[in-house]
Amino acid sequence: MGIKSFFASAQISWRKRDYHPHTISFPEAIANAGNVLVCLPVGLRELTLVKPYLPELADIFSPSEMYLLASPGSQNIAGILPRRGYRILVPAAGQSTWSGLPSGAYLRGLHNSSIDLIVDLNLTMNPFVARALLDFEDVVKIGVSNILGGPFYNLEVRTSYLRDERNIYRSLIDTIANLRHPVTRDEHNQTRLSGM
Repeated sequence: MGIKSFFASAQISWRKRDYHPHTISFPEAIANAGNVLVCLPVGLRELTLVKPYLPELADIFSPSEMYLLASPGSQNIAGILPRRGYRILVPAAGQSTWSGLPSGAYLRGLHNSSIDLIVDLNLTMNPFVARALLDFEDVVKIGVSNILGGPFYNLEVRTSYLRDERNIYRSLIDTIANLRHPVTRDEHNQTRLSGM
């Protein structure tokens, strides 16, 4: 662990101790989300892997405003990600601290976007995203279990797929879709009968 990573971990730990979670009502908070922030993973391979799921998230949360948050140093992602229907947020060099975490000014800018739901697509620890998650105490934050846990997420999606990244994302997206647009028992029975 380098000195920057050490300081980033220490700052995240300090912020975690000061974290005061709010009570959130599920699934109403997901159903009523108006501004959605999707935290993207770092790395070209990972971004290419999540790209097909982004239109699905946009459909699930339509007509919500969708923001894609890239980590610092991801300036060349514009050609990879879809341009329509999203606001792509790529922090500039001055918007992160020396240790690689989001600056206070950058976090205030995110708050000005009135984000009320965050989906973290990282399958490994991303300190920039972890620190940003801790700044949103009254927002629905969804991620895959066994990555960060609480208080970073207030809803974790558990999947039986350990290393199959596509199926992990598929489980995450399907769970979010079911929470956003729950299927009633009558609709489920009708779908089952029409499939016979």
